[in-house]
Amino acid sequence: MDKLQYAAPARGLDLMPCLYQGSTCPLTWPFDSARVMYASGVRAGLIRRSMVAGGAFERAVDTLERMTLGPWARSV
Repeated sequence: MDKLQYAAPARGLDLMPCLYQGSTCPLTWPFDSARVMYASGVRAGLIRRSMVAGGAFERAVDTLERMTLGPWARSV
């Protein structure tokens, strides 16, 4: 048994495959878009380029993602 088996839902959006396959999952899109917007702001010069500030932003988004998604949050 190399893949986790699950029962498909009767109706609605089936999110389980994206959680096990590592593909882009709709649950993570808001957090990914926040990261993209921060990077775009840095490239445009609206946000100061700083490794410390970037790390603080990433920790804040990661914490928010873990609090929101719980066991479904991504982890490294």
